[in-house]
Amino acid sequence: MNKPSEARQDTINIIILAAIALAIGVYLIATTILINKDAVVYIEQTKNFPGHPSLFARGPYPPGYPFLIYVSHGIVTLISNSVSVEAWIYSAQSVSLLCRVLSLIPLYFIGKSLVGARNSYFALLILIFLPYPAEYGSEVVREWPHLLFLATAFFFLTRASIGGDWRMFAATGLFAGIGYAIRPECAQIVLYGILWLLVGLFIPRPRINRLKAFCLIFILIIGFLIPAVPYSVIRGRVLPTKLKVIISSNNIQPERIEKPACLASVMPRDILIAVRKFTERIGENLMYFFIPPLIIGLYYHFRKPKEFPADGRLFISALIILYIAMMMLLHINFGYISRRHFMPMIVFTAFYIPTGLFIIADWISGINIKENANRQKNTQKWFFILLTAGILICTVKLSSPMGTEKKVYRQAAKWLKENTASADIIAVPDLRISFYAERKGVLNWTHSSLAAKIKYVVQTAKESGDSEEKLLSGMSEVWSWPISKKGEAILIYERK
Repeated sequence: MNKPSEARQDTINIIILAAIALAIGVYLIATTILINKDAVVYIEQTKNFPGHPSLFARGPYPPGYPFLIYVSHGIVTLISNSVSVEAWIYSAQSVSLLCRVLSLIPLYFIGKSLVGARNSYFALLILIFLPYPAEYGSEVVREWPHLLFLATAFFFLTRASIGGDWRMFAATGLFAGIGYAIRPECAQIVLYGILWLLVGLFIPRPRINRLKAFCLIFILIIGFLIPAVPYSVIRGRVLPTKLKVIISSNNIQPERIEKPACLASVMPRDILIAVRKFTERIGENLMYFFIPPLIIGLYYHFRKPKEFPADGRLFISALIILYIAMMMLLHINFGYISRRHFMPMIVFTAFYIPTGLFIIADWISGINIKENANRQKNTQKWFFILLTAGILICTVKLSSPMGTEKKVYRQAAKWLKENTASADIIAVPDLRISFYAERKGVLNWTHSSLAAKIKYVVQTAKESGDSEEKLLSGMSEVWSWPISKKGEAILIYERK
């Protein structure tokens, strides 16, 4: 039997990875108990697209991801003729999962150019099983749609840096510009390309003279501006508000901001706290198990400058440095870092984890001197033992349905849907409750102009029994859920 060609083997590898990612994603979608907070905002923004396009385009988030949800929902309604909340949720989750699966294609070839086909395959296998990246691929968040275009633009940039083909630079700018409408960070790929070409003005590169470098910069920028300019005009601004303060990008929730946007000075204590949070978030994303192999793999590859193309490592280094700076500034200025912020770092550095695992396996196999003759075989055995152990750890975490900790919200939403009128206005501590109940919900209702029209109030109460203190004049308790393990109960009041 002939050995399959390299292209055929790449295709097989990608199909296997895509099948595993799809199976995990479908399982997570099917077992989801409660969507995340941002999902409500995304879906509500999407609903504005046909009737209120200005509200859609200038909503709280860039319209790229909501537009994908709108397209997906249109397909779902054609198939099932359903306009229910579940149809919207499944449409949005399907977009995230599809983008996650498709992103494996450019990521595989990026990894292949950085660390070789074998390591790229195992790196993506690990990435597929990492719980938090996997959950984001089945959640209503824009992480994987953003990563699809970021990885595609990155792939074309690495190809462009090898041959200097103007079409590759044009494709780099085009995909970065499309991704810019999902998350502004996609513009960083254009920045890397421009800096790489500018360096080429002083350090001559094969096939790229100074005149061609200037032309390629122009082509790269034009490719980016083709989708980015119409988007910016429709949205009414070029950069997000907080991006004007620091290079940052995430869904800022006002109630989570603990510090003013600009600080006159940065105290060492703030830096230390930011470093600690940074380390925690990286550890959580990698389930801590994969941190040592990642560090070892990075060290090994970056001290071997001649084994793989230098430009790929240069772009990866730039990405790592940029995200470290962004995350530190985000925590110092706004007081928090989310696990989602680290997705690009995790995805683009995961390629070095298999190398680290192999080195650790080699160390373990070398402990037993008697087996030195079969060290290579023994190293392979330990590599798969470590890989399997890591995947099993991830699988245990993955088996827990998403939103379990707030499943009581679904119970409250179910009661409201069955026992209230569709026109009733409900005060809620979390908009997911009113969203699932298909009712108009109000946050911070005591300061709202709708306060007098509110018919029902949903509140959480601690085990200490402070619910009576929160009981509003003219309202009485009509439903409650027992206190949970975290010491919270949920109650619903009705205005009589």
